[in-house]
Amino acid sequence: MQRLTSAIMTSVTKRVPIPARGVDYRGKIVLAPMVRSGELSSRLLALKYGADLVWGPETVDRSMIGTTRKVNEALSTIDFTRLPSHGSKDPKKEQKESLIYRLHPEKEGKHLIFQIGTSDPERAVQAARIVAADVAGIDVNAGCPKPFSTSGGMGAALLQTPDKLCAILEALVKEISTEFEIGISVKIRLLETAELTEVLVRKLCATGITGLTVHCRTTPMRPRERAIRGQLKMIANICRENGVACLMNGDVENRAQAEQLITEFGVDGAMIATAAETNSSCFRSEVDGGLAPWNEVVEEYLKIAMEVENRFGNTKYLLNHLIPGKQPVYREITSSRSYYQVCQMLKLEHLKLQAKETDEKLGITPETQVQGRRGKKNKNKTAMAAGGNQAKIRSIEVEEKKSLSERGVQNQPLAVVSI
Repeated sequence: MQRLTSAIMTSVTKRVPIPARGVDYRGKIVLAPMVRSGELSSRLLALKYGADLVWGPETVDRSMIGTTRKVNEALSTIDFTRLPSHGSKDPKKEQKESLIYRLHPEKEGKHLIFQIGTSDPERAVQAARIVAADVAGIDVNAGCPKPFSTSGGMGAALLQTPDKLCAILEALVKEISTEFEIGISVKIRLLETAELTEVLVRKLCATGITGLTVHCRTTPMRPRERAIRGQLKMIANICRENGVACLMNGDVENRAQAEQLITEFGVDGAMIATAAETNSSCFRSEVDGGLAPWNEVVEEYLKIAMEVENRFGNTKYLLNHLIPGKQPVYREITSSRSYYQVCQMLKLEHLKLQAKETDEKLGITPETQVQGRRGKKNKNKTAMAAGGNQAKIRSIEVEEKKSLSERGVQNQPLAVVSI
């Protein structure tokens, strides 16, 4: 009886130790790493609506190496910036620095996982060391199928070089986990067969990682294709045997469904991506109110975006996901070029003053708005000229010279356009 009890306890309690400053992924419903949709304002919105942890967007190691860590007292954020090189080895010092990564230590620091894009153990450690003191964990992207990632041997390309992937994880566990007391994890996709996936997962679990997320699609699969969950129980079992937390990703739509899938497949947690882009209140439990109306979510997002001075282009991108396409205001928002314009279009009168102040801080003025509009027109003309559409260009130029009434637009105020 004593031997049986001991065996049961061993199978139940075996866990890779979670470092002092790290977080356990078990029992968590988290925001997936998404390019453009994983910036600070999006992460804070997800946390507001109940996400347990948030992943930042994949950040390539080379872009972090050489950055300067700065405390932004005005925003209460930590900014990692660098001079833009534009391909030059010696960037001009008088240039404005580019913001590479921004985080909010008070509001997300203990819940933020920094995801790194890398194909080299030394660079991975070098980049991770820059941000490790400010985050709760480092995650290696071994699942992104996009060419910008795979062409450099990163993302899903690492699935074809498992020894390199393991070397990266082992280096991070040895150098970063030990020094900064945070966990190291990895996000993968399914391989061509269950046998290949099993071999890979066993190798990864032996590197000392604390967590593994599996996107239940193969590398060639697109988001519109249904997630494949046939291998999930096998992966979860291997992770459990090795004491590694296992998260699932792929077609997870809300907290209630996530909890059901966790129970059904025996995983430890779930990651939400596309559904969070559409409505971040998907993280909220039914008891706490469930899915919120789109206009409520949009207003909350705008408040957060302005508070952290999120780049307007990124804010507009998210608004185009948060506002349903069938709403009349959707098309208006697609043409907006400033926070002030957005608040006008959405009739958020109480936010217009804050919007105007935010625009000024971001350098969005009537002058830059006009320049942005002209730049876009010139760009379109250049593109058409390259295609031999000179006649069409002349037609556009003639049309632009006509009055509004001549073009059939009467008594409509001209919209102020920003960059």
